[in-house]
Amino acid sequence: MTGVAFTALLMVGMPVAFVLLASAFVFILVTGNWRVLDAMPQILFSGLEVFDLLAIPLFILLGELMNSGGVTQRLIAAAKLLLGKLPHALAYICLVTNLMLASIMGSATAQIAVMSRVMVPEMERDGYSRGFATALTAAAGMLGPVIPPSMIFIIYGVVAQVSVAEMFMGGILPGLLLFASLVALITLRAPKRELIVAPADAPPPTAVLAILLSAAAGLSIPVVIVLGISFGVVTPTESAALATGIALILGLGVYRELKLAEISEVLSRTALNAALVLFLIATAKVFGWLLTYAQIPQALAAVLQGLTTDPTMFLLLVFAFGIAVGAILDGIAALIIMVPILLPLATGVYGIDPVHFGVVVCMTLTIGLLTPPVGTGLYIASAVADVKLLVLVREIAPFVAVTMGVVVLVAIFPSLVTALR
Repeated sequence: MTGVAFTALLMVGMPVAFVLLASAFVFILVTGNWRVLDAMPQILFSGLEVFDLLAIPLFILLGELMNSGGVTQRLIAAAKLLLGKLPHALAYICLVTNLMLASIMGSATAQIAVMSRVMVPEMERDGYSRGFATALTAAAGMLGPVIPPSMIFIIYGVVAQVSVAEMFMGGILPGLLLFASLVALITLRAPKRELIVAPADAPPPTAVLAILLSAAAGLSIPVVIVLGISFGVVTPTESAALATGIALILGLGVYRELKLAEISEVLSRTALNAALVLFLIATAKVFGWLLTYAQIPQALAAVLQGLTTDPTMFLLLVFAFGIAVGAILDGIAALIIMVPILLPLATGVYGIDPVHFGVVVCMTLTIGLLTPPVGTGLYIASAVADVKLLVLVREIAPFVAVTMGVVVLVAIFPSLVTALR
């Protein structure tokens, strides 16, 4: 009955957080276990009573300050300068800029929204079809949740009680592999589509130096985050606070594009977005607890153990399951529901490293951003770039296929995750 209510409420368009809470109430009504109701407020509160979750509003604020303070535009200018003489340069510029932004923002949806607005019109002016340009920009946004810092890695670390710093380090090589795969796909596809952009005229040396120095200041943010965490100088939460401070100084004092009057609006957007994410985490915690109470994980464990005893095959089954779940459910909600069910199996029965498992699951669920019917990233890119959804789905299919291939490789070769830890 609870499953029926969950599915029905999703289909009528109720927000996922309220679907999770309503399903919990249906469970209580059906089972008559009113003691569960007494425990729900405590579970809701305890779901947020985790220090590492402070990094989420801080990284959201970092992205807002970066966009308002002019960091994004300078990174794009530097990428153009370095890659402008290559054939089909703008496609590579789009990827490289997304790689740099991924090391700062940590959110695929925010990254897709920003880059769709900035890059798609420029690529269209240089001869790319709007559909292809939008598909590339949306696919490149997939780097956001994989390259540290990553919001979904933070959430997984909190739910699974795994070091967030280890999750960040574990995502570096898979993120670079995804980047290289997207570069290879563009290299193969672009000549067939005649997406050759004429080399740009080189600016004078003084202008080159100014552009590079200006972008270098912005790139100090990911350097602080990655090196600070990898050398144990700061925790992920402390790195988020430090990076936010740097972004504020750059926007107000160095680039001078962020005005004091705009800060209240930046804080308001940050508070709203952070509240949405954190409320979803709290409600999903309740739903996950009820699933455990109803012994759903144990039942699923019996089914999966009957299918395979091989850890790699188990991860591939999780990948297939995650693709199906991610297509119909928000990635964060799906993560918080899946982890309490599948993680004990992965670590206890199959002996899989929890960080390796987490990277595979997070990357798998991120693909759901680009697959209908939910496909939040698809809808954002379609709306911002003004591209018909069906056109975008057709253009983005090869990028999704490549991303799936990368996740399968990460599942098969755990050293891609563990090598830098």
